[in-house]
Amino acid sequence: MTSELVAGVDIATANARVQIHDPAGNLLAAASRSLPAPERSGARSEQDARSWWPAVRDCLAECTAGLGSRSAEITALAVAATSGTVVAVDRSGRPLGPALMYDDRRAEHEARIARRAGESRWRRSGITPSAGSGLTRIAHLAHAHPETERVCHTPEVIGRELVGHPVPADTSHALKSGYDVVAEEWASEVFVALEVPERLLPAVVRPTTPLGRVSAEAAASTGLPRGCEVRAGMTDGCAGQLAAGAVDVGRFVTVLGTTMVLKGVARELVHDPAGAVYSHLHPEGGWLPGGAAGVGGAALADAAVDELPELDAAAAARGPADIVDYPLRGRGERFPFLAPSAEAFRLGTPVDRVEEHRARLEGVAFCERLALERLDELGATAVGPIRTAGGGARSAVWCGIRASVLGRPVLRVREAGTALGAALLAAAGTVHPDLSTAARSMVPAAESVEPAPDERLEINYQRFRSELRDRGWI
Repeated sequence: MTSELVAGVDIATANARVQIHDPAGNLLAAASRSLPAPERSGARSEQDARSWWPAVRDCLAECTAGLGSRSAEITALAVAATSGTVVAVDRSGRPLGPALMYDDRRAEHEARIARRAGESRWRRSGITPSAGSGLTRIAHLAHAHPETERVCHTPEVIGRELVGHPVPADTSHALKSGYDVVAEEWASEVFVALEVPERLLPAVVRPTTPLGRVSAEAAASTGLPRGCEVRAGMTDGCAGQLAAGAVDVGRFVTVLGTTMVLKGVARELVHDPAGAVYSHLHPEGGWLPGGAAGVGGAALADAAVDELPELDAAAAARGPADIVDYPLRGRGERFPFLAPSAEAFRLGTPVDRVEEHRARLEGVAFCERLALERLDELGATAVGPIRTAGGGARSAVWCGIRASVLGRPVLRVREAGTALGAALLAAAGTVHPDLSTAARSMVPAAESVEPAPDERLEINYQRFRSELRDRGWI
């Protein structure tokens, strides 16, 4: 096996992280740096985009210093970041103001224009523009900064610093920014309607495409070898999917963080008339359908972290709850069903805190099953076990409940993460011939949690579905 190494860069909300891996997936170096907290007020959410490159540069420098002479073996890197975060830049690539984050929702007016202008296009691609789309934020920035030379997603800002010239966007980050992944073109008529010049938009390429090579200046500041290849990445959600090993058709992964993200691989584009499911383009053909739910680890937010193991153990001993809980935090659901008015509900009264905890664990599992059933109805069928990662995957009890609800094993991939997913994209076509081979070689071994069928869980799930139907949400 080659001695060449790859780097994965993850730019999240709170921090930037870099990992260096060998072709077998072994982690050789890692570093992280904090980013300034977004400034949030009402629908506004902004972050100082000038902080991104220094954080990434310092992470790379720490990793290469730790590797010593082996840093010369880093042959490629890729960048993954939050979906829909955009910033206006000047001719030299410097941000003209703060970035609008993925949760900035000020551009509702622009969203209405975009939905009308591209109605037939959105119906074909399965994307519905909203105030939470990168597309509407691009319009907001273009109007707020008339001197804008270009509007960039986070990886394009970092890519330019690495190679010394503007780089294309990848189809993953561009998906919700007005790029039609079916026709493989920007939605020109939508940008005309929004009065946004297309000259502000980057070229778009598929993930893993070479974008350029590390310049002498970037090599000096990061320790990367000059000429190291920079390759197009994907959004953090997609990179996390790859890191859990869901790369081939029929493989699905659930990432349980604050929310639940479920994504898989399908041969054909999935069309969801309800608009809850959307699909990224697979780097090597096919599609990555799925969505992000409102439920997830946030359901357990009122329990202290050190309480959770004890609650889990008690919930496992108790067995299925006698109540049904849909533990949504806040208002509105987007996946596996689209219901802006959705709110949490509970059928029955818990006898104690243990039953409440158990019912919440089951409620998230019910949403996961509903999502898989919905995807199956749309033609994207999960084959075999469901892979899982994220904070919720650390709970063996929760994974056991989920396996029993789903009726199939759950594979815990504990070391999966966005930076590893970015490293896989860097490895595809460099140290490995393709993404599937990279995943087979580099993704950590998974631990299988087997289902324990229980009729009471099935009864609870059917009660859950009936309540959703009665409320008109499915």
